[in-house]
Amino acid sequence: MKTSPLPRARRHTFYFLDTIRAFAPVHLDTDVDMSAVRAHRQAARTAGEPRCSTAAYVLHAAGRVLARHPDANAALSGHLRPRLAHFPGVHGKLTLDKTLDGRRVVLSTVVPEIERASLADIQRHLERFRDGDPGTMPEFADVRRLHRAPQLIGSLAFRAAARRLRTRAGMMGTVAVTSLGHRPVDGFHSVGGTTTTLGLGRTADRPVVRDGRLAVAPVMRLSLTFDHRVIDGAEAADVLGELKDHLERFPTDAHEPATAAAASRETT
Repeated sequence: MKTSPLPRARRHTFYFLDTIRAFAPVHLDTDVDMSAVRAHRQAARTAGEPRCSTAAYVLHAAGRVLARHPDANAALSGHLRPRLAHFPGVHGKLTLDKTLDGRRVVLSTVVPEIERASLADIQRHLERFRDGDPGTMPEFADVRRLHRAPQLIGSLAFRAAARRLRTRAGMMGTVAVTSLGHRPVDGFHSVGGTTTTLGLGRTADRPVVRDGRLAVAPVMRLSLTFDHRVIDGAEAADVLGELKDHLERFPTDAHEPATAAAASRETT
């Protein structure tokens, strides 16, 4: 047997997992008929618009739903004197499969104010971080500094930053989305450091019943992990149900910013 120190490129994941040990996770899941999303994506392709990922659709839905559930968009810090923060916006964190210093690692990006962002805005943000080099992007400079710092100092620095409610939304997001849908994974549950974490499995053609008849539809397993210290199961179930409904009835105006879409509806 050979042992070695934890690779520097994995230190940020170690610090993160150590920090979120106080969470009290409870897991829910449901199946989502993605026919409306698939139709929306096909219509966008026909119109010459860029293709949007499943993660972008889910972030778009999460922004609208969590804006109606401020407690599910909150964050808790502290043990003896816990403090609860409610944020004015919904900030969506997406995990990314990246290579840094020659090692495959998980990094993340936070899309701000997804309750107001259009689907296209969200997709452009994700593409920039999907295609960028974490070894040079300025947004990952703090991660690179953590890797260079002595392990004790890096751990303490990460923990201090993560516990600071004032900056939590920008660092950790207020809702996390993680996806393994590009692999043969039907469903999984994860704790993303936020009160609500969404896990995306693959979308596959499955039998469904519509109007009493058997049909085939593209179905995705959507999981929701919530921190029971902050919200209870009934509200988490409401959030999951509303996410399912939003995706199954995906709006045709999702490529518009939310403010523009609302203005359009008001004038018609």
